[in-house]
Amino acid sequence: MYDLAPLARFGGLVATGLRDVTHDPEALDSTGFWAVAADFEGRLTCARFADVRPAAVPAPEPGRWRGPGPGDWTSSLDRAAYTAGVRRIREHIAAGEVYQANLCRVLSASLPGPESATADVDALTALLARDNPAPYAGTIRLPAHGVEIATASPELYLRRTGRVVESGPIKGTGRTAADLLDKDHAENVMIVDLVRNDLGRVCATGSVTVPALCAVEPHPGLVHLVSAVRGRLAGRAGWPELLAATFPPGSVTGAPKSSALKIIEELEAAPRGPYCGGIGWVDADRGTAALAVGIRTFWIDRATAARPVLRFGAGAGITWGSDPEAEWEETELKASRLLAIASGAYEASGRTA
Repeated sequence: MYDLAPLARFGGLVATGLRDVTHDPEALDSTGFWAVAADFEGRLTCARFADVRPAAVPAPEPGRWRGPGPGDWTSSLDRAAYTAGVRRIREHIAAGEVYQANLCRVLSASLPGPESATADVDALTALLARDNPAPYAGTIRLPAHGVEIATASPELYLRRTGRVVESGPIKGTGRTAADLLDKDHAENVMIVDLVRNDLGRVCATGSVTVPALCAVEPHPGLVHLVSAVRGRLAGRAGWPELLAATFPPGSVTGAPKSSALKIIEELEAAPRGPYCGGIGWVDADRGTAALAVGIRTFWIDRATAARPVLRFGAGAGITWGSDPEAEWEETELKASRLLAIASGAYEASGRTA
């Protein structure tokens, strides 16, 4: 039986020796090293660890991870429901209720065999690190607290260095840079404006800047448009105020955010959970942090079915210029490589079985 002791792994660091767990964001302004998982629906889990040390992600161990079969995945929205949702969002846009809304679906599959009881997300992280490296990859393993996450996120939600905070919204996806359309650039600019406004609620007047706008960034199997928004926290604002002002991340909600959230609730058939939330670490002693947007993220759900279920989310930002079939294909592009890795059907050549 594998050891499922509490653990967090981010950015070349591994944290062990769980000290305490809280759902209070004020703890992140206290002391210690914290692993942070915030569900899209607002559930926050902060775990403080006693031992934090440099450690590379271990190489995958044959047989250590046994994922679902490639054909076992089901989607909370099938193709017909998803494309209908895109058309519905375009109706909301035509009515002037929203400029953009993110439409997501959750893919699920039961983990196989009796060993599913001890399935380890950190073993899945090892596979992801080898086959789909990502700048904000990591693990949070807290089985007793219902948090078992393996992420290969490419997107920065919040980085903090002292009083300076930065976000790196992604909007615009293609197989190559040539696939990126005017619609993708417009979508990115809309979300940059939203993130500027969010940070402006807690940052000093005049301190919010955009150091990069619509930069093309390559990732395994695709490219993204990525921007950067930076500001300096005002007054005594800390983590409670910063999270309240910026969560959920703008790139996975829409603009205006309040309207987009109502549309998401109307159209999506399953809770997003860690997907599209915030996942990462806070070092309260050093005043540093890096939280990713919870995309390209797997989590194990042991609470809602007789057998543990592996879940994964995929979505796309919908604008007036969106084509329903193309948006469905974007979610397929984002999911295909990662599902193949989790199912053991991915080859280093980039082919899927």
